[in-house]
Amino acid sequence: MHHDKDMKQGIPLIGDSFPEVEVKTTHGMMNLPKDYKGKWFVLFSHPADFTPVCTTEFVGFAKKSDEFKALGAELIGVSIDQVFSHIKWVEWISDNLDVEINFPIIADHGDFAKALGMVHPGKGSNTVRAVFIVDPKGIIRLIIYYPQEVGRSVNEVLRALKALVTADEKGVAMPENWPNNEGLDLKAKVIIPPATTVDEAKKRRGQGYDWWFATKDL
Repeated sequence: MHHDKDMKQGIPLIGDSFPEVEVKTTHGMMNLPKDYKGKWFVLFSHPADFTPVCTTEFVGFAKKSDEFKALGAELIGVSIDQVFSHIKWVEWISDNLDVEINFPIIADHGDFAKALGMVHPGKGSNTVRAVFIVDPKGIIRLIIYYPQEVGRSVNEVLRALKALVTADEKGVAMPENWPNNEGLDLKAKVIIPPATTVDEAKKRRGQGYDWWFATKDL
């Protein structure tokens, strides 16, 4: 894998540009984030091929892939395994679970995972369960980390992506578990950015709980 000389080891921050890299995948060579310019993409790492929890996650992502595409997003998997291992694992999932993995999986030698902070120093060379959501401009917008022992919720990743897309389109923020908020009777309401002037604050009264906690329907 070739990578930018400025690519540093460590966890990037939300708001950083995704590092420019060329990677080998089950769909051939790819350049990230360039090949997805103008699209969202969801990159998720797994500890290793042919492991039970990872298999359940890949099946979950594959079954929801159309919903990710409907939001303008592509899926990409990654682990420190060779590409032939990925191909064999995809074949196994197809043959035994009757699920087609139609998104690329990156074959990483370790540099890519280290650059994105995906390798846990206490867990050997295996990658942690990381999720990166990257926007159409190549900016990292969300990062989630799970330990090896805990499988991810694909529905949560999809919900977070939908929330980001909606936030960008509408200029609003999302409450807890949007669109199914459970803490307050907000249902599918969204949150209007807080007022920053006295006049704005006056206009916001009656739009929710208070001028600093204003809500509306989409």
